[in-house]
Amino acid sequence: MKPGKSSAKRSPIVLVSPGIEKKGEEFGDMSISLSETYQIALMNAGAIPLALPASASRQVISECVSRCDGALLTGGEDLDPQLYSNGELPAKVRRTVTVTPDGGARDLREFLLIDEIFRQKKSLLAICRGQQVLNVALGGTLIADIAAQKPDAINHRRMDKRSHVVHQVRLVEGSLLSKVARKNSLGVNSTHHQAVDRVAPPLEVSAFSEEDGIIEGLQLKPEAVHSLPFLLSVQFHPERLADRYPEHQAIFRVFTQTCVLTRKTN
Repeated sequence: MKPGKSSAKRSPIVLVSPGIEKKGEEFGDMSISLSETYQIALMNAGAIPLALPASASRQVISECVSRCDGALLTGGEDLDPQLYSNGELPAKVRRTVTVTPDGGARDLREFLLIDEIFRQKKSLLAICRGQQVLNVALGGTLIADIAAQKPDAINHRRMDKRSHVVHQVRLVEGSLLSKVARKNSLGVNSTHHQAVDRVAPPLEVSAFSEEDGIIEGLQLKPEAVHSLPFLLSVQFHPERLADRYPEHQAIFRVFTQTCVLTRKTN
């Protein structure tokens, strides 16, 4: 940026929370993992994605949030059930849960990230695991395994078609997601075996599966005490559909536009 050029002209910076791999390819150390599809969708919307460091330091996370214009929570492994179930999951359900390989450090890091996003009032987009983390962080619970706990539900774990539409979700009339997509229903992919159960008090449902009612989107209630410029979470992966479906790229475009507007007013 040239000296004197307005900061409002620069691309918004979006802090992306990565996954964790048990072993990286080069040295075998614990490594961050981030699919390029998130980055491509953000860059196509005009944002610059930067990965959040693998740190659970409040100071580090706070400073990262202060330097960004918004944050994206990505998909990945399951949350530690102790965070929402009080150890009450049946053994057969508990065996279906695959927690992060860092022993839950990612869970803590993303809880801190969410807290800082609310404290500093930045925009937030949460995808798949991100929706689940957001709901638990704000006081909600999860269905630990849809197949075991909701046997009448459709198969939501279609890993064979992770970049293809496999079912429809109904968008709540007047919801943020319906306004962004400009539709009443949305074809989505589906690669999860967990889902939102009890919705956190500050949140409300914005989308649900037409076939079985599984919650597919959340947003802040209008009367929520702690407001944000933008908060949207989805259970599907729009970044894997954005290259072919404008309504999915629109999620990233509107999120990015809000990041720009927020920077102008802060």
